[in-house]
Amino acid sequence: MAGGDTVERELRDAAPHELFATVRHVLTREHGARSAELLMADYASARLQPVTAQPFTAESVSALDGPQGRAFGSQQPHVADQGDGVAVHLPVSVRGDRLGVLSVHYAQGAYESALLGPLQDVAAALAHEILVADRDTDVFLQARRTKRLTLAAEMQWQLLPGRSCSRTEYELGAQLEPAYAIYGDCFDWSASADHLTLTVNNGMGEGIDAALLTSLAVGALRNARRAGLGLEDQAALADQALYGQYRGSLHLPMLLLRFALATGEVEVIDAGSPRLWRLRGGAVEQVPLEAQLPLGMFEDTIYTCQRLRVLPGDRLFFLSDGVYDVMSPAGEPYSLNALSRAVLDTRLLPPSQVPRALLERLDGHRGGVEAADDALVVCLDWHGRAGTEQGEP
Repeated sequence: MAGGDTVERELRDAAPHELFATVRHVLTREHGARSAELLMADYASARLQPVTAQPFTAESVSALDGPQGRAFGSQQPHVADQGDGVAVHLPVSVRGDRLGVLSVHYAQGAYESALLGPLQDVAAALAHEILVADRDTDVFLQARRTKRLTLAAEMQWQLLPGRSCSRTEYELGAQLEPAYAIYGDCFDWSASADHLTLTVNNGMGEGIDAALLTSLAVGALRNARRAGLGLEDQAALADQALYGQYRGSLHLPMLLLRFALATGEVEVIDAGSPRLWRLRGGAVEQVPLEAQLPLGMFEDTIYTCQRLRVLPGDRLFFLSDGVYDVMSPAGEPYSLNALSRAVLDTRLLPPSQVPRALLERLDGHRGGVEAADDALVVCLDWHGRAGTEQGEP
């Protein structure tokens, strides 16, 4: 049976487009598998698409139920007896970012529980190599789509850091809709040893114009962050970049946050929305923030940080106006009552699954009316750092 180092070495040596073929060979040669299948989560996080030599030639399965969906949702292996054999479904994830599921099939009597650990090692190694391979091949990106993306959506998805991530101090999950035609709303995050920086923005405009506006803003913020600038200077640099390009004709509402991992203290700049809700101790409430001008509206805007603190056990929601302002057929905005019910109903789900669940509830609240705007949900669970003081100021 091949060790983890052997598998990782073989994957590193494989051509990017042949990663899964290499994994399948390792599984049959070293682990006694009859066959294997790699399924990638689609952009809507609703389907799991098989990776095949010719894209779109195999049927997808649900990411929400069924044996593969259970492994994807729970992020735990799921072993299923199929009558003539056994299928082991393994989550393929990197640091909490859920990429898909590896399904390994055995003949009846050929699978034993001692194989599970090595199979998980293979799935973990494959996940890391997929992220690297995405720089050099479209194979796995193609497998993520159930239909063609609009050009604006293609640009937007390439901006994102992932759709979920986890560290000891926090867990994050996010989702954009309509997944295949998004054009403005966006999120970004980055962590260092001491801080988590999170930005969430509403889009402005439509189509390519909205995607270009967001791309410029995200690029400017990353440039400032990577230069070691503080949150206020990051906002100022992005504001100048947008104003220099559009002279105020287009601007971008954005929420910028910087979390101190050791203390839970948060610096916040509310540059015109999105908005923040908090679930704490069973109570759902909107967190009041000090509204400032959207990025790029005027020249040389000065931004100042507001400070608040999060506590271990807090769940935060960052929502674009395409969520909280959506009206029911009776004229009730989603944020009035339906949002609180949805937040409470999903409190036992991990953050990676919550955005999808809230957006499904949003469709029901809309009453079958087609969405008129992008919708963005980011969910953050705060755990805090063990052995440090994290409490109200």
